[in-house]
Amino acid sequence: MYKRPCLEIIRQRLESSRQFLQVLMGPRQVGKTTLIRQILEDYPNPWHYASADDALSPAWLRQQWETIRVKLSVSGSKEALLVIDEIQKIDDWSNHVKIQWDKDTFDKIPLKVILLGSSQLLIPKGLSESLAGRFEILYIPHWSYAEMKTAFSYTLDDFIWYGGYPGSASLKNDDQRWKDYIRHSLIETTLMRDILLLTRIDKPVLLRNLFELGCAWSGQILSYNKMIGQLHDAGNTTTLAHYLHLLKGAGLLAGLEKFSQDKIRQRASSPKFQVFNTALMTAMSSGSKEEIMNQHETRGRWFESAVGTHLLNHALTDGYTLSYWREGNHEVDFILQHGKYVVAVEVKSKRVRSSAGMVMFAKKYPLAEMILVGEEGIPAEEFLSVSPSILFPKAR
Repeated sequence: MYKRPCLEIIRQRLESSRQFLQVLMGPRQVGKTTLIRQILEDYPNPWHYASADDALSPAWLRQQWETIRVKLSVSGSKEALLVIDEIQKIDDWSNHVKIQWDKDTFDKIPLKVILLGSSQLLIPKGLSESLAGRFEILYIPHWSYAEMKTAFSYTLDDFIWYGGYPGSASLKNDDQRWKDYIRHSLIETTLMRDILLLTRIDKPVLLRNLFELGCAWSGQILSYNKMIGQLHDAGNTTTLAHYLHLLKGAGLLAGLEKFSQDKIRQRASSPKFQVFNTALMTAMSSGSKEEIMNQHETRGRWFESAVGTHLLNHALTDGYTLSYWREGNHEVDFILQHGKYVVAVEVKSKRVRSSAGMVMFAKKYPLAEMILVGEEGIPAEEFLSVSPSILFPKAR
């Protein structure tokens, strides 16, 4: 069985301290539970795994905690591990975790805890307020091209079209089954269960329509006013910006901001849609792989979005910000910024594209690195096989 690089990070953290609270976060179907199973296979001490899918009340969480305490006491081991999956489904979960964690700390019980959640929406309130100073977060991203190639022998075209969901790899030769799997097991579950579970949504149909619009426009800039014109019952720009934030938190769709040194202007910019996984674009499209991949303009948009997924997922793990740049008719596809370092990335497929945007950006930001991916630049397979963090001087 393929083992993701983040597996070793989890193991190292487990071994590094006597008491340990780790939060593993990431979108659905990226293998968080599989990672935990691989950890438990060779974990030498008592452990207890439970999923909160069927949890009826916070008392359920206390019962799981007591179970592992008893296992630890009976075994006489030096430590034990408790794993709770789908933690966000327990009401006020962070406060109840805090109570149990503080009790173990006071009683000097060497218990290690891993909490799994399906959304970044967990972070802002429960963790920062209730568990401040008590936890570490590890974001588990969508699978990269290099991982899909190693585990499932994906070609570049396979990755551009089918994206990075490992659970769907066995279905890629049956287009309709594959699309049904992505739509029902991933998209519907995330939109109608995960997001609605974590926050109030007054217009769930609008949330779905915004997601569909974003998939259709991935790799393109669309102002909020134009979104309102294309979406029924869209309300106002504040509602759309909030729903786009929720879709990003669920690991589905981001609205990249325009790069600017003026943060106020940056936040007020029109977003550039970018899916986290090109499988989402494909599942929501009506064309076949052959039809779309043989159309140069359309394939070029899928190709740019595939590069965008690579940059976006690594931005969440490598600590840089991702945006785009536009001035007048001049545009650069992606801008990466880490501290004072700026890297401009232009994606070029077989379609003819002007480099005027890169020329203008270089004049305005002469210290920025300029990277071309695709035709006449770094081959796509090479770029998608390494972490973008190597583009920054400190990583070299």
